[in-house]
Amino acid sequence: MAVTQPQSGLRDAVVGNTRLSSIDGEAGKLIYSGLDIHDLAEQSTFEEIAYLLWYGALPTQSNLERFGAKLAAEREIPAALTQLLRDLPTEALPIDVLRTAVSALGLFDPDVKDMSREGALKKALRLTAMFPTILAAYYRISHGRPTVAPRADLNAAANFLYMMFDAVPDEQAARVLDVALILHADHGMNASTFSAIVTAATLSDMYSAITSAVGTLKGPLHGGANEGVIHNLQEIGAADRIDEWVRQKFAAHEKIMGFGHAVYKAYDPRAAELKKIAKEVGKRAGTTQWVDMTDRMERAVWDQKKLYPNVDLYSASVYYTLGIPPEYFTPVFAMSRVAGWCAHVIEQYADNKLIRPRANYVGARDVPYAPIKDRRSDVAV
Repeated sequence: MAVTQPQSGLRDAVVGNTRLSSIDGEAGKLIYSGLDIHDLAEQSTFEEIAYLLWYGALPTQSNLERFGAKLAAEREIPAALTQLLRDLPTEALPIDVLRTAVSALGLFDPDVKDMSREGALKKALRLTAMFPTILAAYYRISHGRPTVAPRADLNAAANFLYMMFDAVPDEQAARVLDVALILHADHGMNASTFSAIVTAATLSDMYSAITSAVGTLKGPLHGGANEGVIHNLQEIGAADRIDEWVRQKFAAHEKIMGFGHAVYKAYDPRAAELKKIAKEVGKRAGTTQWVDMTDRMERAVWDQKKLYPNVDLYSASVYYTLGIPPEYFTPVFAMSRVAGWCAHVIEQYADNKLIRPRANYVGARDVPYAPIKDRRSDVAV
């Protein structure tokens, strides 16, 4: 039976219904449960966004306080997991450590097999609460420093910076990271979210689904792009070298990280918000070098190729100016996106169908079978 020729990369294929987020790529708009991303970035917190994605509406003040307390109560990671982090190579990539830790967490959760909505929400709380603790703990362990216990009185963004650097961040730094977490929390049916729901659709547990998502996010064509942006800026070294560097990259037909998007045909609204806060955080830190270089790169790419920036372009300078090492950029992305991943897994469980696409076979047919003594091959093993 013939199969319709698929679109490369499954572009524009619809895999299901969702109430979580929607992208209007032509207009450059993003909504979470009907709410515009600009309004959420300007007025909300990451905790409110997690609540919105899991429960379908923004919380009241009393609900937010209870929800925040539940998240805070789940921040501690098992002692055995901390020991596992100590036993891992100190040169391991943090995103690989996070993937391994998420998989291991499933072994410690007594509710791992509970597939009810209530059970899924409990696991979503634990995962979202523990991601920052895992990352900060490994950062300190890999640098020979004692781990810092989470504090219940700090929100997710402030608590991560506190656990990582053993100092309570100022309000501006915490707010900057909080906005970045809001902007990365969900984004339609992206590659890592699709990976998560494919795993969930087999009725595998949430830890397995989120492990799949972390592994997918690692790739430089997805979450790893923001790390590539800062490495490019470091390689260039100065703003006056950017135009020629961009020219050479395009002449060599090389992709420049931080530009173009599979869905957006207009300015990525998340990039617009991050550009604004990148300038603010740079001024506050006393150096606008990285955001100035990023802005210059944006103009050079537009002049030469008419490509819009995506979320990765300005998130790189934001994270770097906050003191977050480049190898932690993608894990910090995951620290936010886990809220969206969990929301999609919960949605998948609620109306589950096994995701089983077909492939368009383009190989040989009617090949006669040859006994091993008569086979000839130039392929060396």
